[in-house]
Amino acid sequence: MSEPSLRDIADKVDDVARLLARQATASSARPAATGPDPDTSLLVDLHALRADALTCAATAAGAPDAEAFEALAAGLERVLAGRGGLVVTPLPGDVFDAATMEAAEVTPTADATLDRTVVATLADGLRAGGRCVRPARVRVHRAR
Repeated sequence: MSEPSLRDIADKVDDVARLLARQATASSARPAATGPDPDTSLLVDLHALRADALTCAATAAGAPDAEAFEALAAGLERVLAGRGGLVVTPLPGDVFDAATMEAAEVTPTADATLDRTVVATLADGLRAGGRCVRPARVRVHRAR
């Protein structure tokens, strides 16, 4: 499968914008709920688009393309936040949290103080409505 082109990404963003506009119109016609309830499936799709944009930025042929994809990813992250989502990006040295992270890889270490700490984030996670929707995939230290 080939990498998505800038046109493909722009088309996806246009589709998301139309979906958000329709959803805003539909939600204004409904009676007010007791609290905001994020549209989880929309947030998951936005999160996937953000990941695609970051992949395109990392593999772009030139700096202008990379900057454009990074700007797109930042915009999608703002939309995620505005719709009740939170991107989870554990930092190296953070303690592994099974509630928001998935240990995709394990790195052996002789240092017991590093046991069960994050080495690197492989893929960002997503929280919505106070729960983990997509755990962050991380590489974790494990003492031997």
